[in-house]
Order: sequence, then C-alpha cells, then structure tokens
Amino acid sequence: MEKQYEKKIQWTIKNFSSLESDKVYSDNFVVGDSRWRLGAYPKGNAENVNNNSNWGFPSMLPLTKLLNIKDGFLVNGEVKIVVEVGVLEVVGKSDVLVETPLVNETIDLNGFQVLPSQVESVNNLFENHPDIASKFCLENPLLRTTYLNSLLCLTEILSQSPEKLSSVDLGNAYCTLSSLTKAGFKLDWLEKKLKEVGDTRVQQLEQDLKDLKEKFMLDPDYEDNLSRF
Repeated sequence: MEKQYEKKIQWTIKNFSSLESDKVYSDNFVVGDSRWRLGAYPKGNAENVNNNSNWGFPSMLPLTKLLNIKDGFLVNGEVKIVVEVGVLEVVGKSDVLVETPLVNETIDLNGFQVLPSQVESVNNLFENHPDIASKFCLENPLLRTTYLNSLLCLTEILSQSPEKLSSVDLGNAYCTLSSLTKAGFKLDWLEKKLKEVGDTRVQQLEQDLKDLKEKFMLDPDYEDNLSRF
C-alpha cells in the first residue's frame, strides 16, 4: 500500500550533554491527521524499554558514541535528529486538525527558524558561505527570521535575468543589502553579484538607447519629426 502521508522532521536539541532530564520531547507535529512527537534519552535508555504508546526503537545509538565529538553527532553541544514519518492508512476519524490551529511549522537551521519549503535554499546558502552569519548580532527569533527572509528574497531577485529588473528593483536591492550588512551578515559575494547585475543592466539600457537612436536615424521622416521640437 502506498503512503498517503509523509513528512520529514528535523529536531535540534541544544546543550544535549548537559540536560538533566532522563527523556526529552520535541514539539508536537501532525502527520496523517495524527499528532506526533519525538523523544530522546540524554542520559541513555539503560532499561531499553518502550511502552505501547510509543512507536519506533527504544535504542538506536550507544550514548558513548553519540557524545563522542570525533564521531560527529554532537556539534557545538547540539544534536540534530532527522526523521521521516510515513502513515500508510488513516483508520477512523481524527479531530486533530480541528483542535490544532493551522500554523506554519518551522525547522531550526543554523539558529534560524525556517519553513520546510525554505530548507533547501537555506542549506545551500550556508554550505556555499559557511561564515555568512558568523557576525550576525540579532538574537530575537522573529527578527532573525525576518532578516533571513529578506536575504532569501534578495538572492532570488539577483538570480533573475538582469533585463527583468527595473531601476526600482535594483535600488531596493541595494537598500536591502545595506540593511543586511549592517545587521552583521557577511555578503561581499552578494555585493559583487549586485554590482555585476547593475552594470549589465546599465549596458543593456545604453544599448537599447543606441538602437532607438539608430532606428530614428533610418526613419525617412526623422528630420521632419526633429524640426517639430
């Protein structure tokens, strides 16, 4: 039977090795009209137990291996768990969607809350420019998200063909770049890209003006039209 519902979830647990709780849980999320959450054992699941209300495996990775920095699971005190939850069939009727308000589920990536649809773009951004936010000074989650969204919009705009960008678009792009830079983003590469796009657009406008002049010069009524001004 084919899966009817499937969702990929990334859960970041900060300060994992110093947590006092025996078990921690992620925020709830909905897949297949059912409410789910992830669980983890910061001190290990010594008894290796799993009750009937849980799905999955009670033990997947030895705690010693998880905490070993050389193995790469623990980075800067954080553990990231990525799971794919698939529901084969929904039996009965669930009221989860009625009880749970519709919200945009976000995922923590490099300290920024992003939508699932933005994950690929943000990952590419940090892979190509690892130090892009190394000096980003804002801590408020909402402001961080706002600035990141502005950055994503700016990169999308500059990926368009220069001929599709107006002078207003370029002016707004320069203002956005200035604001992002002042906030601490390292965007030398994007500034170079914007300059190249601007120069290309100017050259295109100059060529369009030249073509327009040549067109009028070839017009047999050019001198008559000129004398009217």
